[in-house]
Amino acid sequence: MVKQMAIVNLTPDSFYEPSRVWSNKPDAAMARIHQFLADGADIIDLGAVSTRPGAADVPLEEEWRRLEDVLAALSALRARRLPPGEAKTWEKPPLGGTSARSAATSAAKLPLFSIDTTSAEIVRRAYKVIGEFIVNDISAGEDDPEMLPTVAELGLPYIAMHKRGNPRSMDSLADYPDGIMAELLRYFKAFSAKAEELGINDWILDPGLGFAKNIEQNWEILENLDDLKVFGRPILIGAADKRFTHGDTAAAHELALKHGADILRVHELLPIGR
Repeated sequence: MVKQMAIVNLTPDSFYEPSRVWSNKPDAAMARIHQFLADGADIIDLGAVSTRPGAADVPLEEEWRRLEDVLAALSALRARRLPPGEAKTWEKPPLGGTSARSAATSAAKLPLFSIDTTSAEIVRRAYKVIGEFIVNDISAGEDDPEMLPTVAELGLPYIAMHKRGNPRSMDSLADYPDGIMAELLRYFKAFSAKAEELGINDWILDPGLGFAKNIEQNWEILENLDDLKVFGRPILIGAADKRFTHGDTAAAHELALKHGADILRVHELLPIGR
């Protein structure tokens, strides 16, 4: 069954404004997280750095400041709700609502959490606070040479995404002489070998829609997503409200599902599997 990764942006400047829950207190973020839990999200994706086109870099300490209190709140939630010795699935907290759906889901299990970061230091700090989570790295380890060894050492699930450049340069780096699918196959073949060498066995493939790809290339990826199944990895698609969809995210999701997407990264949960 297709899983849904629900986005919680702890930023003041992420591309999709309604996803932003930036504040000095975790209340707004926790309210959004609780709503996603009530709606049945499979994964909650926390990001403290915007990667929209043109976004500036964020210092590590600022990224951590945005994350720390939310992670502490989630850690406290885990401590209250988990039976001794259980680490991967968390009992969903009471949501305070009176709807039939809220009551029905209050005894369900919390999903895993992922953290959208390219920093190994953020991964290490987050692990000390919250324990196991999925590392969602848009650079597939290229932006921080310590990232992949850290993920391997901690034994964390990992999302490897294809991109080129950074938010300021990526729009000018969408030239692939052999075609975008040939580039993705080459890139993930090399990453697969690197992951195997390091002992990273639990990883997810993200082709990186919108990152150093033009409009035509993004749609070409969706239409040929089946080709990436050769790696035997779950495929994550982040098409929600990207520029190339021109407001028709539903069409992108439909194509992704038709061609084998396993996880959809979304701003609002879709009715599939709910």
